[in-house]
Amino acid sequence: MHTDDERYGGEELAYRLAARAQQDAVRARTRRAARTARPRQPRAGASPRQKLGSQAEARASRHLQAAGAIVLARNLRCRSGEIDLIILDRGTLAFVEVRYRGSDRYGGAAASVNQRKQQRLIRAARFFLPAITRRHFPNGSPPCRFDVIALGPGTTQWLKQAFAQTG
Repeated sequence: MHTDDERYGGEELAYRLAARAQQDAVRARTRRAARTARPRQPRAGASPRQKLGSQAEARASRHLQAAGAIVLARNLRCRSGEIDLIILDRGTLAFVEVRYRGSDRYGGAAASVNQRKQQRLIRAARFFLPAITRRHFPNGSPPCRFDVIALGPGTTQWLKQAFAQTG
């Protein structure tokens, strides 16, 4: 009986093992990328601020669904940032940032989505777009935009195309 080392030579075996390891790594990365994160549930001991944020996201989701949008994903988190909601609105994929402010001081909820936050959302959207496209759009990626839902006491404002990707 010949061992693999004798049959293929040590160098060829090393190449075969390396190729197999690469294939396994690619499969693992593909599986990870295809998974969309599950919605975060507030911990039992969530802070009042976290509870308020969860309530605001639920309120925004209800508002969007009442307007005819389909919620595809919630609370997707990656190293680049977090996307509160991903929706399909009349054929357009929208990455939605939900903001709540208790008052209009300092510009209110919409003004809190500054350039730094916009860049984080854009990077997170780039990360999740391939998986969302594979899962929901087998014929290719639909048009995309970035929306903001600005919530306040008794007010809900949906800002479609709130900002655009630059560069």
